[in-house]
Amino acid sequence: MNPGGPASSLRIFFVGGWMSYRALFGWLSPWILIPTFLVEPVFQILFFAYVGRDAGVGDDSFYLVGNAIQFASIPCLFAMGNTIAGERYASTLPLILVSPARRLPLFLGRALPVIVNGLLCSLIALGLGALILGVTIPLSSVPLLVVVVAVSAFSCTGLGMAAAALALRVRETAVLSNLIMGVLLIFCGVNVALSALPQWMESVGRVLPFTHGIEAARAVVAGADWSQVAGLVGTEVLIGVVYLLIGLVMLHYLEIESRRRSTLDIA
Repeated sequence: MNPGGPASSLRIFFVGGWMSYRALFGWLSPWILIPTFLVEPVFQILFFAYVGRDAGVGDDSFYLVGNAIQFASIPCLFAMGNTIAGERYASTLPLILVSPARRLPLFLGRALPVIVNGLLCSLIALGLGALILGVTIPLSSVPLLVVVVAVSAFSCTGLGMAAAALALRVRETAVLSNLIMGVLLIFCGVNVALSALPQWMESVGRVLPFTHGIEAARAVVAGADWSQVAGLVGTEVLIGVVYLLIGLVMLHYLEIESRRRSTLDIA
């Protein structure tokens, strides 16, 4: 099979990406994922919702949507980073990079399961949080809400790709992912409306993933249709594409530098 042909590229994209993602958790019991992907987001939602109640700011729906979507950053940042860093730790990264496989399907294939994981985390958190807090989400809004959450997960995965590229240079990316997650929590209107933030923070938030997706999701839950959120969703897609392109460029550059400096393996 031609390693640069369409059939080979599709196989690398789907099969290679799925196998790489399975390798992140294959040695763990699936039950270990429940606290991280199911329990933790619900407690984060409840924490901020009850803080908002006591402060008399916002409503349960505001905190439910913001925190549920923001929690997609866990797989979108950490899992994306580990798909690169894990290969370095296992000393398999040089074998991957010397293969004739095209880089675009090789790395984009690793992003697809991450997007799906982020989507499922957010949707489950939305469902459980709405059930506990008594927030009603109209059934007619659910299909559009799924689209908005999927776009938000894609956008954050683009940022995760850029952060993952640094795994070719640094020893691990967990600290960086934690910092980025904190920035997204503060700057993207998750628990504080953008209009209440200082102007410079609002400006930063406007170019980060989640900001427009959260705004669109809140509008959808309130009854907005596609025509009313199309601009926000389009902006979220554009932000994700820009970060994804930045990540791919960084991967290309840092791969060349790692070959030159012989730093593909971790000593």
